[in-house]
Amino acid sequence: MAFTGTVSAVLQQKKHSAVYSIGPEQTVFEAIGKMAEYNVGALVVVENGRLMGMISERDYTRKVALQGKSSKETKVREILTFPVITVTPATTVEECLRLMTQHRIRHLPVLENEQLVGVLSIGDLVNWIITTQSQVIEQLTHYISGSY
Repeated sequence: MAFTGTVSAVLQQKKHSAVYSIGPEQTVFEAIGKMAEYNVGALVVVENGRLMGMISERDYTRKVALQGKSSKETKVREILTFPVITVTPATTVEECLRLMTQHRIRHLPVLENEQLVGVLSIGDLVNWIITTQSQVIEQLTHYISGSY
């Protein structure tokens, strides 16, 4: 089944469109605190308005905790993921899913004219697909029952 729709449509549907970020010179401990505060699994790393990378719970567990490093001493720049796979508002939902699966990632920063305009998670895409499928089912039900 093909999933039609674009990143732009998904961003419009999101309940919380805030982009949570952190600077590369902040500590991993601060990053973890922000992730917990905002209940997200990743933050974009931004410096002077420019996307520098991503830091995720996965980065913390693999690059700090399992390495025996201190999250209070390790800087975000030391463990951030770069380069980052990004998409644009015109990217299709299907392409986003393919990128996430291919690269084994759960978050996609959205860039428009090199400016960060949003972040999509796998959960955002799943919610969009469920909503879209429910709307199609409702429309088909009305069509078949003749109440359309």
